[in-house]
Amino acid sequence: MEIVVSNKTSRPLYEQIVAQMKAQIMSGALKAGEALPSIRSLARSLQISVLTVQKAYDILQEDGFIETTAGKGCYVSAQNQDFYLEEQQKKIEGCLNEAIETARASGISLDKLLNLLTLLYEED
Repeated sequence: MEIVVSNKTSRPLYEQIVAQMKAQIMSGALKAGEALPSIRSLARSLQISVLTVQKAYDILQEDGFIETTAGKGCYVSAQNQDFYLEEQQKKIEGCLNEAIETARASGISLDKLLNLLTLLYEED
């Protein structure tokens, strides 16, 4: 597992950790049941506060991405793929809402927006 944080962005460090871990879990780089570094060891390796990593792990647990077992550590949750797909869909909806707002403000019709989306989607 590779996590990289930067003090040079406006995004808080704990959010950077959460986003990267979620991305690794959703991509399959981190598998269900896989052990995560302890809070102290991750804080040490990233050279940040233990409290920052604790906050990131708390958010990941609340969101259902990781499970914590007292005395044993933190593990990637065995949640089903539907949960991860739902997270991705929420992310896409946010991006599409932003695109819709921009299109409306620019006077771009729904037909033109759909054509653009179709072209971009089929480009690969």
